[in-house]
Amino acid sequence: MLKLITETTQTIKLVEYLEANLHQWVLLFKLLLDFVSVVCVVYGFFVSVRSVIIAFPRSRSFPLAQLRLEFASWLALALEFQLGADVVATTVAPSFEALGKLGIIAVIRTFLNYFLTKELDAKRSQDKVS
Repeated sequence: MLKLITETTQTIKLVEYLEANLHQWVLLFKLLLDFVSVVCVVYGFFVSVRSVIIAFPRSRSFPLAQLRLEFASWLALALEFQLGADVVATTVAPSFEALGKLGIIAVIRTFLNYFLTKELDAKRSQDKVS
């Protein structure tokens, strides 16, 4: 019986410890997702510029559509990570204000991502026909 009480007490202490530190872990994970999002944007910028520099001499005109679409694919990926970061952050602070903010941000990012993806798909279809 004493062993059961000791194990229960240890379990309760573990749960209390995890609850106390959950907020810090969630914030750390949110920061990591935000960082990955920024890395996607920066990396996408350099990859897009590099591909334009390579394509420009061959096409004799500035490949703006190629630049936009290449960068848009990286932006769409970054938006996914940012949305994930917002969802994670809301799990520890589920106030109505935080949920409302998340809802608005999610709708905006979802629309942006939808139209970026639609534009990318249209360009890919056009490239297959060409």
